[in-house]
Amino acid sequence: MAKFKYSNLGKARDADRYIYDKANYTNSPNVFVSTDMKTEVKLSNTNPQQQNYNWGTAELVNWSTPKGFKADGILYKPEDFDPAKKYPMIVYFYEKLSNGLYTYQPPAPTPSRLNISYFVSNGYLVFAPDISYESGYPGKSAEEFINSGVEFLKKNSWVDGTKIGIQGQSWGGYQVAHLITRTNMYAAAWAGAPVVNMTSAYGGMRWESGMNRQFQYEKTQSRIGATLWEKPELYIENSPLFALPKVNTPVVIMANDADGAVPWYQGIEMFTGLRRLGKPVWMLNYNNEAHNLIKRQNRKDIQIREQQFFDYYLKGAKAPLWMTQGIPATEKGKTWGFELTDEKP
Repeated sequence: MAKFKYSNLGKARDADRYIYDKANYTNSPNVFVSTDMKTEVKLSNTNPQQQNYNWGTAELVNWSTPKGFKADGILYKPEDFDPAKKYPMIVYFYEKLSNGLYTYQPPAPTPSRLNISYFVSNGYLVFAPDISYESGYPGKSAEEFINSGVEFLKKNSWVDGTKIGIQGQSWGGYQVAHLITRTNMYAAAWAGAPVVNMTSAYGGMRWESGMNRQFQYEKTQSRIGATLWEKPELYIENSPLFALPKVNTPVVIMANDADGAVPWYQGIEMFTGLRRLGKPVWMLNYNNEAHNLIKRQNRKDIQIREQQFFDYYLKGAKAPLWMTQGIPATEKGKTWGFELTDEKP
């Protein structure tokens, strides 16, 4: 009916009167009432404090991939967007996110996904491309859609093509890990709970449900479409671990020791592999935390670290101590390392 998301529709029992919520990325959800679904009366005024902040806009973008597939994605811009300026951009993805075009996103600390409204408010472009997959080739599919979408947006003078970061969690984290083994076009990367070795993950467990992980590779999200013994070459091709020597992109990994979906040793394999190769890598382990962060303290912690990491690589800000010196295990929970320094990581 309009460029809004409508929800919680209800009708009066004995009258032609409807009540519903209405929102989009720019407008906080409010309650409306209508008798004909054409004219409406606004009943609430949520989040008036938003007017005190630089907010943003969301628009749908379309492009064609190298293989000729039609692709969609959401581009978020700061409210004070100036096409005469150049902006750093963070690319956030999972599978398909364009159905969230009209979703309002309050800037609360998030369990793991990119805090889109926070970064947009602070002068970043955020791009959320949709991905379609070819069975057996999830990594190449991510390249096909994500990289081509970024190249399409880089044609705009207001996108700083040298300052583009990528962020993903879980399946998105896997795709982040894959992309940095295939291209150096990204200046910084953040991978939450990634699988990097499909050969070891295949026989692992999803500890929360007690299910063996084999089904995921043969039939569902990982999309290999065969057992490890039928198509071992596809398991290796789609495992970033075997291509880590090609990585040049600085990357942060979040891998939590109580993750019930992705075994946290996958993050360890990625971290120790990159460290062994002398690559720029950091690992965050929130003790006793799940696949997605539950404790608000940890959600706030990762938000600060993510902002400091991307600000350093995409905005030229100073680096924090946790990036330059690390935090010794004996100091965990006592020393945070948020202080900025002139040192280089």
